Amino acid sequence: MALLIGAVAVFLVARWVGVGGSTKAGPRVVVAASMVDAGLPLAANNLRVLSWPSQTAPQGGFDSPEKVIGRVTRQPLVPGEPILESRLAPIDVKGGLSATLENGKRAITVRVNDVIGVAGFALPGSYVDVLVSAHDARNEPFSKIVLDRVKVLAVAQETAADPAKPKVVNAVTLELTPAESERLDLARSVGSLSLALRNELDRAQLTSVGTRLEDLMHEVARSANTSPDASASKSNPVAARNPPATRQAPSGVEEYRGIQRGIGGEL
Repeated sequence: MALLIGAVAVFLVARWVGVGGSTKAGPRVVVAASMVDAGLPLAANNLRVLSWPSQTAPQGGFDSPEKVIGRVTRQPLVPGEPILESRLAPIDVKGGLSATLENGKRAITVRVNDVIGVAGFALPGSYVDVLVSAHDARNEPFSKIVLDRVKVLAVAQETAADPAKPKVVNAVTLELTPAESERLDLARSVGSLSLALRNELDRAQLTSVGTRLEDLMHEVARSANTSPDASASKSNPVAARNPPATRQAPSGVEEYRGIQRGIGGEL
């Protein structure tokens, strides 16, 4: 009886934890075995196969490494990440930066310095706004955002970088549409460019009309008008226009009361 009860208990426990004789292995899924940068072809040592729970099997995955060996990654892969069709370039695409471009996009490189390049914090995968500072037809200086939420593809010749170690570089490659490429090319020919780093989750569209020198001067004047002296003048405009004149002693009678002196009969 003791052996029978023990056998039944073992069977129930094994079935409860999902390793009983009726349990079936999940589907095979190919995952990354190591870190893979974007634009590189997958090799056998980059891949491994895992049994995946059938209820959570990823859509668009692969069950054999042979199906993805030689395919180029469009985005960086981390160890344990399933290899999905959406993260790979088409079969005939060769490796390199062009494999990471979205359909209809172009890659264009701009020269930067430690200030324009946001002190090295603009990394591959970051999003930036592009500003131009130039002079208009009246030779008046202005600054305006010409492109917003532009993806950084590479810094110098690196398509992947460590966020914990920002590095100042002399060139940044951006992903743009053909129309945006034309705007950027024109902007850098008429003035100097700057990059403004933005949150990658911020998808708000900008409606800035730009800033001119006269706008800055108006801000300075507005700040001056809010100073204490300006506030006092606004509260008593009559006094501001007609400041009290210094009374001159008349040539007539002067009156003294104690230690107070009166002029013209007024104390």
